[in-house]
Amino acid sequence: MPKGVPESVPNDGLTTRQRRNQPVLAVNTGPGKGKSTAAFGMALRAWNAGLDVAVFQFVKSAKWKVGEENALLALNEVHERTGQGAPVQWHKMGQGWSWIRRTNDAEQDHAEAARAGWTEIARRLTAAEHDFYVLDEFTYPLHWGWIDVDEVVQVLRERPGRQHVVITGRYAPEALIEAADLVTEMTKIKHPMDAGRKGQKGIEW
Repeated sequence: MPKGVPESVPNDGLTTRQRRNQPVLAVNTGPGKGKSTAAFGMALRAWNAGLDVAVFQFVKSAKWKVGEENALLALNEVHERTGQGAPVQWHKMGQGWSWIRRTNDAEQDHAEAARAGWTEIARRLTAAEHDFYVLDEFTYPLHWGWIDVDEVVQVLRERPGRQHVVITGRYAPEALIEAADLVTEMTKIKHPMDAGRKGQKGIEW
């Protein structure tokens, strides 16, 4: 797709504007680094375009602070103060899910928390509450069987309006890949950890 121009145009009866304004479902998968990083980069673009952004982090602990969280929430403050950009919400699995009963981490049923998170996301998609969703590491509860893949695909296919969704994580199920408009597989060639180097602030988080 050189210079943003498609190589072919389908005979679907849509105008260029209608085709351009279709909602996008993107999946970043594979064993390489950069899946979440790419999704958060898209979220920055969405914020700049005035799209309401909501991030839902699965698997990561609610206590784990990542740099993108601080940056995007700071942009939410910019929006509230100046009107620039758009609102940003950030939610994490477990105690970070603000809509379920909070329990001690040791007692938290992670599968149940993941299902509760998806139920809330599905509700928001149906109600078209946001413009841009990041479902970070969402492929894992799908891969582990915690959440039904067919249900997820159906909700995503039927989402109203122009809601963009980006899903990250390894082991993306085939049904999700088939439903997606944009799929990128990150393939690891080299990684500093291969040489025994631990993750660094500003690089991994």
